[in-house]
Amino acid sequence: MPNITERLDSAIKSLRFYEKKSQRSPNSVQLIAVSKTKPICDIEQAIKTGQSHFGENYVQEGVDKVEHFKNPSLTWHFIGPIQSNKTKLVAENFDWVHTIDRLKIAKRLSQQRGNYQAPIQVLIQVNISGEENKSGLALEDVLELAAQIQSLEHLTLRGLMTIGVKTSDEEVISTQFSQMNQLFEQLKSEFDTVDTLSMGMSGDLALAIENGSTMVRIGSAIFGSRNT
Repeated sequence: MPNITERLDSAIKSLRFYEKKSQRSPNSVQLIAVSKTKPICDIEQAIKTGQSHFGENYVQEGVDKVEHFKNPSLTWHFIGPIQSNKTKLVAENFDWVHTIDRLKIAKRLSQQRGNYQAPIQVLIQVNISGEENKSGLALEDVLELAAQIQSLEHLTLRGLMTIGVKTSDEEVISTQFSQMNQLFEQLKSEFDTVDTLSMGMSGDLALAIENGSTMVRIGSAIFGSRNT
């Protein structure tokens, strides 16, 4: 079985291959290694391979890892749903938050970020597939929330995030990703801090990069099947 170093190298090679195939600029897509449920030793191996961006879904688990490493060269992304009673922990420990879909949560994160800390880099989560069991805003509600986030002192609006629909129909996925890219371009034209489209995981990596993703989130292809 390949180890984490080998799987991470393979994931990066795939990412660069699809960049080139889609005529994207070299190294224009950032890899987030989704380390949720994975032990410290697995993350240490990924760090030794050169990985520095990690994604966590569960607040306390993520905070424990941030506190364990205390490494300013690492960037921690919170990519799970946020409950109001957990915003303080997220605000104090994470560099990025990908899952903003309510002004209430954005305000709490800004208020609870330390004055000594850099602003949290935030993405608005979009429910591009319209699935009822998914978090995120409808396309038509994004610009209003974006304008509201811009006024919050300790947040920096960087762009959008979405989770692709689970289907074998690549045309459906590509159409939804294309809609995300169109909204992303509109957001960039209105807000000068916007530069990030977090879109694509192991199964839809190629379509995401083809449709303008600048950040992909890969977990099991690097760390193996999820621990429970």
